[in-house]
Amino acid sequence: MSEDRLLHADHALLLDMLERPTAGTVETGPGAPPPRLAEAQLHYACAAAQIGLETVHHGPAAAADLDRPDVPLTVRRAAAAQDGFLACQPNLVLRLGPPLPHARTVMFNVHLDTVAGHEPVSFDGRRFLGRGAIDAKGPAVALLAGIRAARAAEPLVGTGTGVLVQAVSGEEGGAMGTFGTRVLVEAGHVGVLNVFCEPTGLRYLPRATAAATARLRVRGEDAVDDRPGDGHNATVLLGYLAQHLARELGTAAAPRERVCIAGIGTGPLHNRVYGRGELLLNVPYQDAGSGRRTEAAVESAVRSGLAAFRREFAGVPEFARTAADCAEVTGLDWLKRGLPTLDGAHPGLESLLRQAGIDRWPAHEPAFTCDAIWAAGLSDAFTVVLGPGGLGTNRAHAEGEFADLDQLAGFAAAVARLLVAFARR
Repeated sequence: MSEDRLLHADHALLLDMLERPTAGTVETGPGAPPPRLAEAQLHYACAAAQIGLETVHHGPAAAADLDRPDVPLTVRRAAAAQDGFLACQPNLVLRLGPPLPHARTVMFNVHLDTVAGHEPVSFDGRRFLGRGAIDAKGPAVALLAGIRAARAAEPLVGTGTGVLVQAVSGEEGGAMGTFGTRVLVEAGHVGVLNVFCEPTGLRYLPRATAAATARLRVRGEDAVDDRPGDGHNATVLLGYLAQHLARELGTAAAPRERVCIAGIGTGPLHNRVYGRGELLLNVPYQDAGSGRRTEAAVESAVRSGLAAFRREFAGVPEFARTAADCAEVTGLDWLKRGLPTLDGAHPGLESLLRQAGIDRWPAHEPAFTCDAIWAAGLSDAFTVVLGPGGLGTNRAHAEGEFADLDQLAGFAAAVARLLVAFARR
């Protein structure tokens, strides 16, 4: 259908969205200017209104939504440390047409928050550059173009078929949708088919992983550089453990559940021994069972690493005290764990997706983590991840993030075909 192309007004909308900094406060940290998320959502809602979508909700999560055990510790700490944490990160729900039964509704979810870091914004007639171009402001704008095209092609879209759009905060920064998508899903803003707009190369992905975050902390005593053996050397201990964990977990984990040995920090100076420090690990998992197994593997590898460190450094004077006390001064806790995963199937709706010309994500390719996990428990519903481009190929989260115009137009066309097929089924 020719109407699925992006118009000049769509180009202008995306450029305006890219210019507005919307990195969430978990990403930017205390002291940074608040994100302009509410402003971006209002601008998006205004553009959506021109094609018939009305705003049915625009507001933040409640404080009680953060008082749950599966909310990452980093989120709870950021909320406690930052005034207006939730107020500056609201969520938006748009609807096309009147409220319709769940069985006749399609929901699209897209996040307007980004990772931190400014990227120059431009468009040369072929390629958009800027933070969020592919993840996920570009798909958000293309989504509206697709809904517009579907409505023009099939009058049942928005009359006999309901369309919901969630434009959320709190996807990035490890927030995991806990004060965005989850709140809207639990409030019932869902359909029988739920589409989460993330880069998948226009293939529908009915799976989403989750991840746990482990933290190793050394809490020992500092020492001066002239007498390094008097203290606990957190730098040497954590560096050793990082290498040990990389070896142990790299071979023990399943191919789709590779543990990421992430940030490590003790201190910036050269003339002291740091007795305190932290090492972070990200632990992805495909399902709750594999998550528990991988967490157990991490805990076992930490124990064996401490034992190996004790044996190796007990006879080295500068590190003998660290070796003797390593188990007592080192602790493992979990900043994030217990999140759900998505792994669904629905023969009827999968047939509909194929009818709309949308292929399935290959079974042998690993899934990734996104807010779709919160739709895993919905009854009588099917949830997929679908979007243009690729997280890696389009440099999402990296310098030079981009979205090509033809990629966005392809996504708009896929959305239009899907909605028309759903309305006519």
